[in-house]
Amino acid sequence: MFSRMSKGWNIAMNALRVLNANKQLMIFPILSGITLLAVVGSFFAGVFFTSGFDSIATDNKMYPILFLFYLVAYFIIVFFNMALIHCTTLYFKGEELSVYKGLSFSISRVGLIFMWAVFSATIGTLLKAIQDNLGTIGKIIVGLLGFVWSAATFFVIPVIAYEKLTPIEATKRSIELMKEKWGEAVVANFSFSGLVLLSFMAIGISAIAVSELINEGLGIGIFVCGMGLIAIMTSAIRSIIVSAAYHDVDGDMDIHFNKASLEDLFAQK
Repeated sequence: MFSRMSKGWNIAMNALRVLNANKQLMIFPILSGITLLAVVGSFFAGVFFTSGFDSIATDNKMYPILFLFYLVAYFIIVFFNMALIHCTTLYFKGEELSVYKGLSFSISRVGLIFMWAVFSATIGTLLKAIQDNLGTIGKIIVGLLGFVWSAATFFVIPVIAYEKLTPIEATKRSIELMKEKWGEAVVANFSFSGLVLLSFMAIGISAIAVSELINEGLGIGIFVCGMGLIAIMTSAIRSIIVSAAYHDVDGDMDIHFNKASLEDLFAQK
């Protein structure tokens, strides 16, 4: 356990160094979050003013609307993640990166991103239907399938970006890369999550202390800002790790990562 935490720490610190050298990479998670919040707000406002939540929840409108929501959400997330990964790739190659270059690259792949969003939204809607109609068993099934899906699609974004594959082909290719690099690794042992958890705990404890000793409003402000910053950095660092791992598979290594640490990204049972 401690060995896995140590490996995760080394991976996180290496990715953090890349992020520290390119702070503009954090702009992509910020843009993604703002856009997603705007879409979510518009979505729920539209639902409320047109049909009302109760009407949709009790008829067959729920799943088509849920599909549309997933479609837009996945498109936004993948669009900005791909932009970040491309900028990271430019950095690994020693080229100059910019927010403009990242966004321009994602725009050039907008058709592939849309296809993937449709595919993911379909999967997400089907899983939601299973969860809703099979009770506790459905929740267990969805939990297991969600775990498998996360592992299978680990490399999907760079695969779509640089190999220009369709959704099913991209998923197959992502699985192939996982097997080539780590075999059937268990993504749940992704050690970086431990660092994130510790960061959340530190922010929470600090916020509580400030609330009790100084001012409750200040404590809440520290909590909200701290959580937001951690979420932004976590999103960026995860994309950096995905990009580094993908290009390592293709034999293109960056000076900030070594082969051993990348191979330890997933802990074998």
